[in-house]
Amino acid sequence: MTQTSGFSRPDGIRYVKAPQAADTSEQSSISDSVATIIEAVATEGDAAVRRFGLQFDKADLETTEVTEQEIEQAFAQFDPQSLADSRFAIEQVTNFAEQQLATMKPLEIETLPGVHLGHRILPIRTVGCYVPGGRYPLYSAPIMSIVPAVVAGCDEIVACLPPNTHETMFALCRLAGAHRIFKIGGAQAIAAMAHGTESVPRVDKIVGPGNAFVNEAKRQVFGSVGIDQLAGPSEIFTIADETADPRVIAADLLAQAEHDVHTRVGLATTSAEIAEQTLAAIEAQLESLSTRDTAGQAWARQGEIVVCADRRTLIDYADHMATEHLQIHAADAHELAGEIRNYGSLFIGEAASVVYSDKCCGTNHTLPTMAAARYTGGLWVGTYVKVCTHQWMEPAGVAEVAPRAVRQSQAEGMEGHARAAALRLYPDDHDRILTGDIPKT
Repeated sequence: MTQTSGFSRPDGIRYVKAPQAADTSEQSSISDSVATIIEAVATEGDAAVRRFGLQFDKADLETTEVTEQEIEQAFAQFDPQSLADSRFAIEQVTNFAEQQLATMKPLEIETLPGVHLGHRILPIRTVGCYVPGGRYPLYSAPIMSIVPAVVAGCDEIVACLPPNTHETMFALCRLAGAHRIFKIGGAQAIAAMAHGTESVPRVDKIVGPGNAFVNEAKRQVFGSVGIDQLAGPSEIFTIADETADPRVIAADLLAQAEHDVHTRVGLATTSAEIAEQTLAAIEAQLESLSTRDTAGQAWARQGEIVVCADRRTLIDYADHMATEHLQIHAADAHELAGEIRNYGSLFIGEAASVVYSDKCCGTNHTLPTMAAARYTGGLWVGTYVKVCTHQWMEPAGVAEVAPRAVRQSQAEGMEGHARAAALRLYPDDHDRILTGDIPKT
């Protein structure tokens, strides 16, 4: 096994196209810049938000909150078919989130006579949803982050998006269920939601993807507020056998590559022929792709094709990559899927496409990147709730639990704990116990 970035890469692979080495030289500069922005917003509030909006987005806004009139105008300019398609997407994401939430049940059990334990499923009170700008108005972006919060029952849902975003996105934020919408982008948006300003409410948790500055800002504010995850550039990998169609694989990889020049795309296959044909298909399809400037750069920099020695190596390589989107194009796609555990979202068989999830089929498109799929899944309705435990006791339960708690506390030298436990066990001896004279248990 070969060690790569602290993780084991399986032996038995051969590169047909290797990615270029990642450039991490800018990270230090980004961290320093973001820290400055967060400190300014935390101390100066709206004034700093306005200053950074002018500096980074060339937008000088006295008021950043989107008005009801602006939302009405956004709806009026929305293409009717696009609006109908967005409503369809909201319905699908809502339905899936509702079904997911239904699997999360409150619990109330009696573990011993008189010992009652349980948990409740509680929505987070206030959440902030960052809606990225980017090269295209991504209609699905607010749907994916806002709709699950609505289903979870969050009291207040705040949306922030760059001020130069297409105005139809304001309508989509409201359609998805946002209560308040602000024209604030970048690290200053994260800082405003994390610390609160004169106009932006402080939230309890921040969700949603963004650029490197947004990602770093989420990392720096984590702790004072919750975050969903740290999301890097998008990723797609396909694992395939000799039955796969190279043209379909190529189209899927390029579809994701057009997101950003930093998108990571790749293929792992047991067939050298499929590997070579996919490489040729990508080059051919790039010639007619209108977004080839972006997709072509992503492919040149991060594109990857590997040939695996056998099926076991293919599975191990998929788990090693722990990619955001994982497609399986193979004769035994469902069987293969059952043997892989590290992925953000899985697309089983050639008929399933990442594009469907990106847009409207119902599964969330905000997913772990940078191998985070080794320890977490993606954004879902559970991101917006807390599972909080509770207990209550009857005398029989106290008699069973308290003596053990007293003895354990005494063994640890924690007299206060021992007293607190003994008070329940000996209700008639409070004065004695509180002087440190605890009866033997």
